[in-house]
Amino acid sequence: MPVLQFIQQNWMEWMFAVVATILGCLYRDVGKRLKEEQRKSTAIAEGVKSLLRESIVHNYNKYQDREYCPIYAKESMKKVYESYHKLGGNDVATKLYNTLLEMSEEPKEREESIYE
Repeated sequence: MPVLQFIQQNWMEWMFAVVATILGCLYRDVGKRLKEEQRKSTAIAEGVKSLLRESIVHNYNKYQDREYCPIYAKESMKKVYESYHKLGGNDVATKLYNTLLEMSEEPKEREESIYE
């Protein structure tokens, strides 16, 4: 009977210890999962930033060769650069982006005519 009395008198302490142990294990598991998700999220953000940067560089090269950048391309580049900048991109691509925006929107007129 002393065992039953001990259990009756201390069941709350035992219950608290069990619940605290379970919560501790759950907290540790959630912490590990959160760190893994943050690592994956960072990797995805860096990948997207790289792709956006590549798009800016590609478009810069394309329109630099043409010596003009149409308005629709400029509008598209504004959206690309905005996303790139929000992800922390702020390097050479910024200079290329600004150069694109300063370019003429129409091709230069040719001096010779094709009918001559």
